[in-house]
Amino acid sequence: MNKRFPVYDICSLSDAQDEDILVSRFAPYLQVHQNLKLPHKHNFYHLVLFTEGGGTHAIDFEQYPVLPYQIYFMIPGQAHSWSFEEHVDGYVINFSVPFLESFLLKHDHLEQYSFFNGIPDRSVINIPEAFRASIIDLFENILQEAAQPQQQTTDMVRTLLLQLFIKVGRIVGPRQTPSVTGYNYTLLKNFQKLVEANYHILKLPKQYAELLFITPNHLNALSNNLLQKPAGEVIRERVALEAKRLLINFDLTITEIAQRLNFADNSYFSKFFKKQAGLSPEEFRNKIKNATI
Repeated sequence: MNKRFPVYDICSLSDAQDEDILVSRFAPYLQVHQNLKLPHKHNFYHLVLFTEGGGTHAIDFEQYPVLPYQIYFMIPGQAHSWSFEEHVDGYVINFSVPFLESFLLKHDHLEQYSFFNGIPDRSVINIPEAFRASIIDLFENILQEAAQPQQQTTDMVRTLLLQLFIKVGRIVGPRQTPSVTGYNYTLLKNFQKLVEANYHILKLPKQYAELLFITPNHLNALSNNLLQKPAGEVIRERVALEAKRLLINFDLTITEIAQRLNFADNSYFSKFFKKQAGLSPEEFRNKIKNATI
């Protein structure tokens, strides 16, 4: 784990030398990595299928019960923690950002799946009974293939992963989005990408509208139509989420976090955070600390 940030890479979680993929049964993975119950982040894609056990897990500070035949998906940068109450087992797969991108001509392939959009409520899926056996078979095939020293093993794992994503995608169904032209939908996706890249610097809708060569009113209309919230709220939510992620790093002071997010001073940051999260940065951090004791 990086000493300054609670961010893990695949190499730090595996005895294997493969920097792009880790596949394991969950019980032995958990036994080796007990420290992962504390809040932390990954710089890779992470998915777990529970087959037995109980307790809770949190994704970006949203709590979910651990249930058998529940699968969750996480994208790089999300914060995560576990609190198990009994023996837990299943499967875990970690893969790097380039792992599938280097295999596919369509580099944004994963974006078409709603469970890879970074929204926790869409990323935790309870598998219906009728599909459980086939999902388990896919995880078993991935596990067995990953252990093989044969040629093209990595490509076979990639192929099986894509089958898994397609099958889960069919289970959850297509994205439900309001009717909107292709041009406007592309504008909104570009806005979201710009927010992801610049939220710590640009905090006003008009700044993003200028980058998109549209008016602020047009941007707000797009955001309200597709996301049911104004563009300003999209920006504020992303800033508040990053603040929460930084607050789990207890080595950073509140002032340092405010500076990283380009707030004029600590007081302004604290007022912003309390309005968004309902409690002060100090109260939020103490809540996290108490939960990990």
